[in-house]
Amino acid sequence: MSLRAVLAAGLICLGLSLPAAAQDPCADYVPQPKPQNTGRDEVGQDLETILERGFMTFALYEDYPPYSWEEGGQPRGVDVEIARLIAEYVGVDPQFRFVAAGENLDADLRNNVWKGGIVGGAVSNVMMRVPYDSAFACRHEQVVFTGQYSVERVAIAYREAEYPEEKPVPAYFRFDTVAVENDSISDFYLSAFAGGQLAQGVRRFPDMEAAMDALAAGETMAAMGPRGQLEWGLTDGLGLHEPPLPGLAVGDWTLGVAVNFRFRPLAYTVDDAIRDGLQSGAIAGIYESYGLSLETPAYR
Repeated sequence: MSLRAVLAAGLICLGLSLPAAAQDPCADYVPQPKPQNTGRDEVGQDLETILERGFMTFALYEDYPPYSWEEGGQPRGVDVEIARLIAEYVGVDPQFRFVAAGENLDADLRNNVWKGGIVGGAVSNVMMRVPYDSAFACRHEQVVFTGQYSVERVAIAYREAEYPEEKPVPAYFRFDTVAVENDSISDFYLSAFAGGQLAQGVRRFPDMEAAMDALAAGETMAAMGPRGQLEWGLTDGLGLHEPPLPGLAVGDWTLGVAVNFRFRPLAYTVDDAIRDGLQSGAIAGIYESYGLSLETPAYR
């Protein structure tokens, strides 16, 4: 399963299975057993040791443009640059660990933040691009969810020549073609919309890069997915908008970072670094350099 599918499934479940969360996100909270022993990969992960050794490690999803990927052996992406900004604020060098997505977000946090993989895995000081949800945070005491730096939204890209006057909305895809990433939020939403009446117009691709390539090549009339990935794939003749999406439980979500619960001083410092980057405009500049627009969480 791809990273986007993992995040989609997790976000949809959060949105649909917790109707009481708006009033009390921790209403069904059950205390979790915390690890009693310090694993070998946790030794030296505290802020003091990080400062002494001169570097900190970041877990980033592999092959995930425009956020994190390697090109010619060099790390690239929005999250790579934000990680560099955090390390600079702390006063150390960044080291990057590109990781594959697990079967769900719970597994990613376990493998990369607080426990480590069963075979050859190692925890990192910080994991980037972690969706934040208060109910989800209640169920994961081993992790501090902090440093929220952006909001992602589901949007629609379209061929301007196909829609010269009215921009497309989901109902159009009963007759028009739309590219989505397989098993993504958009795929789940459009497949279930209006009792499945849009299914014939949905064209599925292995990732959003391929979906946007298909749109640019004229294979589909539109594409639906996270706004940032659509912006990354925009070319001449393509437009983008964010129409109302009736019936979609989770159409937007906040993104931040995750840190092992044992290392609160590190979490506080990382949060300070991100707040400084938002206030100074440095993070907005990073987004702009990749052709993306930044929407910051309201409380930032």
